[in-house]
Parts: sequence; structure tokens; C-alpha cells
Amino acid sequence: MAIVNTTDKTFTEDTKEGVVLVDFWAPWCGPCKMIAPVLEELDGELDGKAKIVKVDVDENQETASKYGVMSIPTLLVLKNGEVVDKTVGFQPKEALSELIAKHA
Repeated sequence: MAIVNTTDKTFTEDTKEGVVLVDFWAPWCGPCKMIAPVLEELDGELDGKAKIVKVDVDENQETASKYGVMSIPTLLVLKNGEVVDKTVGFQPKEALSELIAKHA
């Protein structure tokens, strides 16, 4: 599965089913750039157990605000549209993998 870039308009549709890791990021954010290849690698290993969506906070402030995103990267785990977990800042792949596995 490929990582989906979602928007304020498509967020609900993109996150309503199953386990979804949501990455709130911005192009100017250093730690966000560091986590991007980690998410790419993780996406290749998830094997359909979960999907990853990215939200550019500069372009989608409504969604960022709705979920109380104050600093980025903020990663939320949603299960069937509901937030079940959250982590802020750069995380190694193992930590993200465990975060998803708890809910998958």
C-alpha cells in the first residue's frame, strides 16, 4: 500500500476504516523530514495490517486543529476513525511498528 497524502476534505474518508497511522507534518520541519523514510520503510512492511496517511499541517489546519496538534511530527493511530494512540516527535521504526501492532 502506498502512503496517502490526505487533506481536510478527504481525512475522514481516508481514516474511517481499520488501523491508520496519521503523520502530521510540514515541509519545513526537520524531524518530519527524518521520519519520512522511516514511514516509507514501515509502509512496505505493514502488509495491509494498517495504512499510513500524511497531513501537511500548513495546508490542512482544520484537521490539525481538530486533533489538537501543537508540535510536529505528531503521529496518531486511528482505529475505525477513533484516536487510540498518539506520539510526538521523531520515532524509530521499531517504536512505530509496536505502536501500530498494539492496535492492528
